[in-house]
Amino acid sequence: MIIRTTLAAVISAVALLTVSGCAVTRDQQTVGAYIDDASITTQIKSRFFEDKAVAGTSISVETLNGVVMLSGFAKNATEKSTAESIARNVNGVKSVKNEIAVRP
Repeated sequence: MIIRTTLAAVISAVALLTVSGCAVTRDQQTVGAYIDDASITTQIKSRFFEDKAVAGTSISVETLNGVVMLSGFAKNATEKSTAESIARNVNGVKSVKNEIAVRP
């Protein structure tokens, strides 16, 4: 009976440690880095919506360890470069990968 209780406690502890380790994803090392990336993404998206030259709904923003990736569609090359410029000017951004396609 004692062995069963001990075994159940060990299994529960291992399961708890395994599940809590899944809180941070995408190979980020800390929860702080994940929060920083989410903050960068939010700031960029809100600046897109504030800027009339950029269609914020047509451009996706993903951030990983301070590296921002822009994707989606722009009406012209000016909108594409404006979106990249906005992203570069957000604090915490290390680099920007601009994969926005210009619609013909």
